[in-house]
Amino acid sequence: MNELGIIFLVALILSAVGFIMYVYFFSVGYGFSIAGIGIALLLLFRRGLSVATVSMCVLFVIYGLRLGGYLLIRELKSTAYKNLLKNESKHNVKTGVKVCIWVSCAILYVCECAPVLFRMQSGKGNDAFAVIGIVLMAAGILMEMLADWQKTKAKKDNPGRFVSTGLYRMVRCPNYFGELLLWTGVFVSGLNVCHTPLQWLLCILGFLGINYVMFSGARRLELRQDKNYGADPAYQEYVRTTPIIIPFLPIYSVKKHKWLVA
Repeated sequence: MNELGIIFLVALILSAVGFIMYVYFFSVGYGFSIAGIGIALLLLFRRGLSVATVSMCVLFVIYGLRLGGYLLIRELKSTAYKNLLKNESKHNVKTGVKVCIWVSCAILYVCECAPVLFRMQSGKGNDAFAVIGIVLMAAGILMEMLADWQKTKAKKDNPGRFVSTGLYRMVRCPNYFGELLLWTGVFVSGLNVCHTPLQWLLCILGFLGINYVMFSGARRLELRQDKNYGADPAYQEYVRTTPIIIPFLPIYSVKKHKWLVA
């Protein structure tokens, strides 16, 4: 089995947690799959690693463990979040559909990480594309961590109010923007190592796929917040003046785009 097949198998094994609760395919299973892929890449290429490729794989591990661990802890500690997961998992999902979701998620996770795999296979190490990629990846992870911390603190201080402080002054979904920064960095790191149509296809599918998922998540969050806070004039003003996912880009709502249904 080649390296691509091995990391696909890793993603399948770790994302299989979704059979416990299907939303785990793209939450807890997502985080642990990315961490597992990072570890697998380090082991597979242990004799030909560069500072850049080690850094990217370590960032995968940090990102994945933090995300998976954060989601698990939040579910265990937060009754509201636990109830939200139960509500979103009430739908009767047949086994065949679950298998399709499972395999599709594993493919997406592999495609997202593919630029780093192809860089390692090419033998290229510390060049400008890798450095820019690492900087964007690290910035994205730090933004996600800060956004989650700020939201947790704000909700603890005022549980009944929407969050509009810290990074949330700049954008309504800063953690999703951090996610986009992370995977933009990964994509950039592979721009000078992709040579075959298959390599380009996998990298582009991964990048477009995660963008679709993030905008779909933003739409789902917007609908939920409209339901919870829509009658609040302060929330209406916040939504009207604060971009939903990308700072300074005047996109304030995506709820009308029903094709965003990840």
